[in-house]
Amino acid sequence: MEQKFVYTMKGLSKSFDSGQTVLNEIWLSFLLGAKIGVLGLNGAGKSTLLRVMAGQITAFQGEAFPADGISIDYLPQEPQLNPDKTVIGNVEEGVSHLRDLLTQYDEVIAALSSGLSDLEPVLNEQG
Repeated sequence: MEQKFVYTMKGLSKSFDSGQTVLNEIWLSFLLGAKIGVLGLNGAGKSTLLRVMAGQITAFQGEAFPADGISIDYLPQEPQLNPDKTVIGNVEEGVSHLRDLLTQYDEVIAALSSGLSDLEPVLNEQG
């Protein structure tokens, strides 16, 4: 069985406007199921490399691409918090989609429960 690369970089280089080169001629490929680690000193380009892989940085030399059907995301080491909100306000904003799902779930359960209450006398009669 042929092994398929899920991500490939060919000759990738990235320099900033200041002239600092953080990635220089990177060549790599990952096979499905590969476990990888990215190590380096502060400022060595670890986050830049991961942001290129996630498609958040598109200005670079060389090639960088995932295989068809593969998606990559990036979770920054420092969260982007709203300075106008309290800690709990930032947390609530971050989980608001989960709160919305729970509200929808509660509404569905309530609707189902009210429909079952009409059946309760029949179910009690059946024993």
